[in-house]
Amino acid sequence: MKQKLSSTKNNIALVAICLATLMFSLEISSVPVILPTLEKVLNANLKDMQWIMNIYTIGCTTVLMAAGTLADRYGRKRILIITLILFSISSLVCGLADNVALLVISRFFQGVSGGAMLICQIATLSHQFQEGKERSRAFSIWGIILGVGLGFGPIIGGSIIAILSWQWVFLIHVPIAVLAAILVYGYVDESKDADAKKIDLWGMITLSFAVFGLTYFITQGPDLGFTSPIALGILAVTLISFVLFLWVEKTNPYPMFDFSVFKIRNFSGAIFGSIGMNFSFWPFIIYLPIYFQSCLGYDVVTVGLSLLAYTLPTLVIPPFAEYLSVRYRSGIVIPLGLFVIGLGFIVMRYGSIAEHASWLTMLPGSLLAGIGLGLTNTPVTNTTTSSVPANRSGMASGIDMSARLITLSINIALMGFILVQGILSYLNNAFSGAIDSKTLQSISEKVAAGNFSSLNQDFPQLATLDSSQSILHDALAHGFEMILLYGGIGVWILAIMSFILFNPKKTQSNL
Repeated sequence: MKQKLSSTKNNIALVAICLATLMFSLEISSVPVILPTLEKVLNANLKDMQWIMNIYTIGCTTVLMAAGTLADRYGRKRILIITLILFSISSLVCGLADNVALLVISRFFQGVSGGAMLICQIATLSHQFQEGKERSRAFSIWGIILGVGLGFGPIIGGSIIAILSWQWVFLIHVPIAVLAAILVYGYVDESKDADAKKIDLWGMITLSFAVFGLTYFITQGPDLGFTSPIALGILAVTLISFVLFLWVEKTNPYPMFDFSVFKIRNFSGAIFGSIGMNFSFWPFIIYLPIYFQSCLGYDVVTVGLSLLAYTLPTLVIPPFAEYLSVRYRSGIVIPLGLFVIGLGFIVMRYGSIAEHASWLTMLPGSLLAGIGLGLTNTPVTNTTTSSVPANRSGMASGIDMSARLITLSINIALMGFILVQGILSYLNNAFSGAIDSKTLQSISEKVAAGNFSSLNQDFPQLATLDSSQSILHDALAHGFEMILLYGGIGVWILAIMSFILFNPKKTQSNL
């Protein structure tokens, strides 16, 4: 009887933790679908949409390494409940926001609470489920729910906005978070670590300043002027913050980043896998809905369905990736997965420039990119933790997650910059001096956000030019072609670097 009660308690605790991970993953994959709608209803531009997504990942990065220490010191259950409450409040504010500034600020706190919530989930599961078979089952279910949130997020977001409104993409988390907090309070066991280390506060601050500064420089650079005193000052602060971060981590007796682990080749090779996945696949999910809506003219539900080809393989492929890792080693599977992601982007590039481009021409590349991510994700996670001593696995996992989020933040900004520059170069050739460069820059930014409805009103000179609307759509397609080339070639380079680190003897013998 006692064993049955314990099993029921653990099952309910698992439900609570899975609700938390579902919310976290949905905030990554469901929000991109509503960005074109936010651009219209909140009068947002491309930079605003970049910040709406980017600030969430920056918030996660800010707290990621400190959250584990806080949970160890003050109790994993306690910190998990606090983060669930904060996530609920910030989601409520996101849903009630009536301007971009409030939405961006609330998204930051949503990211902070979400990142801390993710770390607490892992620590809580590890303590709640200590038997080998039971723990394996719990983590498998947790991983499936994480994959469901990421894989089905686009269609869930599209359905919510079609049935209710964009606000409910955020508001839906309020009752879920409250329910999860109640279940955690009643059914999760409290646990602490008597030997918990001090929080690396200065490391956390300097890293956050460096990531935020670089993202701000890339995103706002075109408006400020990359060589303006303000932009150069931001870049200088960014570089100083990064140098200080390296110094703090070298001198701190309890650093959140122990750089000595990078001497382990398997760990470094796996980290290139972390970077590669977030170099192209996840940043591009922010922009793909704009392509489907503005280039192909799909409604929000069709966009969500079209994105399933991109995200669903990430849920289906991981078990196959595990089999391949056992048979052929992670050192082969991770670079292979990165190569397939890059191949998917190149195939999508050809699909986007097809004569009658549609979701069908994008389908092969979307599937390949999703398969590549599915091949890479689980082997990366397993390799980063297994390649270091057991007492450093938490730190290794933190570096892995930080590498993912930092790369994601930077590449959301870079892809937006490349999109605008690709559109601008096309318009410069198409209009050949008929419109001044400053006006073309403004037009390019509106086109990049998919905002065609107000262009003739905001820029009357477009109405006097023949086929201007057709040219603008072609310019947007050209911008996406540039992004896809960047994503494909970039991740191929990272695949080669990962393979070299994993297989030094093979690569040297081939030279």
